[in-house]
Amino acid sequence: MIVGTDQVPISSNNVGPNIRFIFFVLICILPTFLCPTASTHAQQIQKIPVLGLLSASSPAPHPSPALQAFLDRLHELGFVEGKTITIERRHAAGKEDRLPSLAADLVRLKVDVIVAGGGNAILAAKNATKTIPIVMAGASDPLGTGLIPSLARPGGNITGSTNIHPDLSGKRLELLKETMPALTTVAVLVYRGNPAYEFLLKETETAAQLLRLQLEILAIHETSELERAFAAAKKSGSEAIDILSSAFFIPERKNIVELAARSRLPAVYIDRSFVEAGGLMSYGANIAEGWQRAAIYVDKILKGAKPADLPVEQPTKFELVINLITAKQIGLLIPPNVLARADRVIR
Repeated sequence: MIVGTDQVPISSNNVGPNIRFIFFVLICILPTFLCPTASTHAQQIQKIPVLGLLSASSPAPHPSPALQAFLDRLHELGFVEGKTITIERRHAAGKEDRLPSLAADLVRLKVDVIVAGGGNAILAAKNATKTIPIVMAGASDPLGTGLIPSLARPGGNITGSTNIHPDLSGKRLELLKETMPALTTVAVLVYRGNPAYEFLLKETETAAQLLRLQLEILAIHETSELERAFAAAKKSGSEAIDILSSAFFIPERKNIVELAARSRLPAVYIDRSFVEAGGLMSYGANIAEGWQRAAIYVDKILKGAKPADLPVEQPTKFELVINLITAKQIGLLIPPNVLARADRVIR
């Protein structure tokens, strides 16, 4: 006789539901043990980095050479748009007063990195966020405009590259003087809205004094003033024109080149894209290479690097590009000693 048995007899009625419940639990958790990545697949989809591109220029059917160089370098680094990275593009279409709201829009989207091209775009991004990393793609004067306190230790959330070197303005004026030995007066086209406006102008004026050149300053606010500026340069007796660095001028390069040709003013530019569009000569850093460097900064930041620890790079290589077709059209003979130094000659 068995005393005190309060055991419940096991029957098919109890077993069925219990086994079904255990089987259901196993089905739910088994994939986690067999394939650990399966349980995190949904989270991984959400972790695709989002890159914000901020520019003062207008959107175009095809990327500019500089932007294409940036996208190509990103691809080489393993980023495929739409698959391993999302790119949010914001263009001010030449209306730079829109940049602050466009930058704020990127901040609202919580992008992982902002790449800004041009001084005003970088400044708008800086004012919009103190936490999201910002990569400068060719800032004119990041120190003088207060974007960073130091090139070696930028601190904060901003890093990238600058396309300016202290000798650039002097070199461009020297090229004009060597090309035109009798040169005495040079018109200088500068965009007043550039945060580096005063720095660029002062640098150019210092170089002009050393070369004993007189400058005619043509400061403009809007693209509608370009034609009037070239007319003023011609009326003042200027024999050549120097187009100072500004992202504002890049979208207008074809118009500027045509105005220079119509005025028969030999012009020197900071970027080769002007010469490729028909301009006379350019001397400066390769802007496309600067954008390629921006892609490398993005890669490092997305892998965990802090902008504060990434030094801002200055250009170390400069190129001289000359368009002999344009020289012939305006009746200018390029001296052999200048031609011999060219990195590229368009014939």
